[in-house]
Amino acid sequence: MTFFFVFLAILSLLAFVIRKAHRNTYEAVLHKVQVGRSEDGDGALRILQLSDLHLEKLSITPDDLYEKLKEEAIDLIALTGDFLDREESIAKLGPYLAALNALKPTYGMYAVFGNHDYVLQGEPFARLKATLEAHGCVVLQNETKTITVNGQTVNIIGIDDFYTGRSDIEKAYAGVKDGINLVLTHDPDIVPHMKDYHFDYLLSGHFHGGQIHWPKPYHLAKMSKTLTERNMIKGYHEWEGKPFYINEGLGQTGVNIRIGSKPEVTLHLLALPSRREAVKAV
Repeated sequence: MTFFFVFLAILSLLAFVIRKAHRNTYEAVLHKVQVGRSEDGDGALRILQLSDLHLEKLSITPDDLYEKLKEEAIDLIALTGDFLDREESIAKLGPYLAALNALKPTYGMYAVFGNHDYVLQGEPFARLKATLEAHGCVVLQNETKTITVNGQTVNIIGIDDFYTGRSDIEKAYAGVKDGINLVLTHDPDIVPHMKDYHFDYLLSGHFHGGQIHWPKPYHLAKMSKTLTERNMIKGYHEWEGKPFYINEGLGQTGVNIRIGSKPEVTLHLLALPSRREAVKAV
């Protein structure tokens, strides 16, 4: 009889933990990150980053997303990959892109692909890319798009997925001009391989903050070596003085639960140097 009650207690506790872990997937957190100092410069570029939507396991609705962000001033939206796993999920992407467009980013929306996106091949993958572009999103696959912000050149450098071997850093940097280098990529494990390539800030995702981060980040078991050995799992970090950010992702993969991690959207305030400082640096 005692064993039976102990078993029931364990079962009840497990059910509670699973319910709470699933509930966590609805509780998106907006993090704001200041990068550099803008007091003596020309302000900051306000970059909204979303990563790892994983539409098959996403608890946040497009309306939820818009309501959380509608009061924020946004200059640029960066989507750092892993939108989905299955072809039938492509139709779900449009409403999220529409919600992001409703935020009216001054300089538009930019995207790179992640390893899960490349599960799709041929026509389905082309349809995923076309869906992004139909909603005004600039898709970058080892290429650069240059914009001008307050008279300064900003290079938006999209490096394709490192995890699946599609990164070509040299090609991505081929169109880079003198200015501020903002890198968008999915897998942050590429950072140690960018010693010879300058960036002012790099945005990535992929790790989900561990997703099930107890007692250790279970989700990372087969995903990374170099960064996780240094406990670079989520948030702001620097590698040899160069700053980068690992977003925890908005959706989930595998099971739709989170322990020790919550869905994240991030507003990065990237300081712009004064035009005089920028000219001096060149």
